[in-house]
Amino acid sequence: MISLENDRLEIRFPNIAIDAGIHIDFQRTLRIPDDGRDHFLPPGLGRFPLRHVEDCALGGLEHRKARGGIVMPIFQTDALWLNFGSFGGLYPKLPVALKIGAGKINAVSGLRWAEGLSQDPQDYVVLPGQPWLDGFNTGRRTVRQFVAAPLGEGYTVEEQIDPQSDVGGLQIEAIPMKKSRYAELIERYNREEREIRYCLRACASSAEMGLGMGGSMRQEIQEDEYGLDAWDLENRQRCFVMLANAQQWMAMTGEAPPLSPISAREYSKAGLPWFDYYDGDRKAIEGARALGRIKTVKTLSQRLRAGIWPEDGPLPAPKVKTISPHKVKDGSW
Repeated sequence: MISLENDRLEIRFPNIAIDAGIHIDFQRTLRIPDDGRDHFLPPGLGRFPLRHVEDCALGGLEHRKARGGIVMPIFQTDALWLNFGSFGGLYPKLPVALKIGAGKINAVSGLRWAEGLSQDPQDYVVLPGQPWLDGFNTGRRTVRQFVAAPLGEGYTVEEQIDPQSDVGGLQIEAIPMKKSRYAELIERYNREEREIRYCLRACASSAEMGLGMGGSMRQEIQEDEYGLDAWDLENRQRCFVMLANAQQWMAMTGEAPPLSPISAREYSKAGLPWFDYYDGDRKAIEGARALGRIKTVKTLSQRLRAGIWPEDGPLPAPKVKTISPHKVKDGSW
């Protein structure tokens, strides 16, 4: 069951465990420069507003309501990241394999969206454990930032793979661990020394929008430690996230969209922190070879002389805050 609560998606799996599930919100953030460097993680600047697609007046896009899901506003070349969390009374939390697509191109493997799960290459992230995802998996411990781009002009990742594609948006599919495997995990946890992990992170065209590649940043996608057999494909849940530009959002909802954030340069000049996250206990997967030939929005904008990418000024030396999972162990009482 998927519900929309306070501008975040909540996905529950009552057939596996009562009130167990995950939540996903879409964070506004700085657009990092596309300058050949691997940047630190930018901050979260608040959630994007989300609305049920059936409640919106889509005008010439009414046929898109057949896809269901939600609508989210975003300005051209603005960036976003996906923030993940788990909930439920049991511990350990229910593991969930999460697939993320952009125009039905898998953001982890770089391949076309396909049914089921793949481990060669891995095409999903595992929650809890993966705290967030900022972009396309382009290298071991690096991603290319998710940035909004208009469909139909060749900037999006999906159009570079298939020039005829007009899917746009984001696709989310969540597959929980099998009930039997989860019961084994709980039993094993109860036998072992208690260990709690937690992650913190401080937090004008009429065309539809898709996602293209922005600058590069340091981020790892963690390898699945459970194996394909752990996941219950019969209990999967999915949601289509339609991306609307500012003009569309106002026409659909009558609401003003959130303004674009300040530039990365202005943020750094103010002495505000960037973030570096590392979990030495987990192994990172390799970058998606299929994404190696994809050009960034900046590169295409310069080639086409379209001018949709704002100028990247040099960044001052960043103030970096290192964050990592903190372990709290039980002792003798």
